[in-house]
Amino acid sequence: MRHHPAKAEAKLWSALRARKLGGFKFRRQSPMAPYIVDFYCHQLGLIVELDGDSHAETRQYDARRTQRLMRGGSHVLRFLNTDARLHFDAVRTEILRECERLLTFQITLTPALSQRERE
Repeated sequence: MRHHPAKAEAKLWSALRARKLGGFKFRRQSPMAPYIVDFYCHQLGLIVELDGDSHAETRQYDARRTQRLMRGGSHVLRFLNTDARLHFDAVRTEILRECERLLTFQITLTPALSQRERE
């Protein structure tokens, strides 16, 4: 997959790599035991998955996988390859919105945690 990504994955990677999306650093084909996720932003704990046609038959597996990743503390966004191809700007915008939401949540949460640590 890393050497021959789907067209939608290659296109999305070109928008995420090198901090092009809001300055957030994403890794591609990142290991998240026992899985390998399509894209991962460590700073935010955000996983972005692109699902191809074959995923129509594996919805239950994908749902379990998403639940397991979320139990591990990650946030998961899933998109269809067709959406990434046909509605690329909307997918990119949704990812950026989620990044900004998670960053705002971290900033809001951090002072509260610091206060508790002082007590």
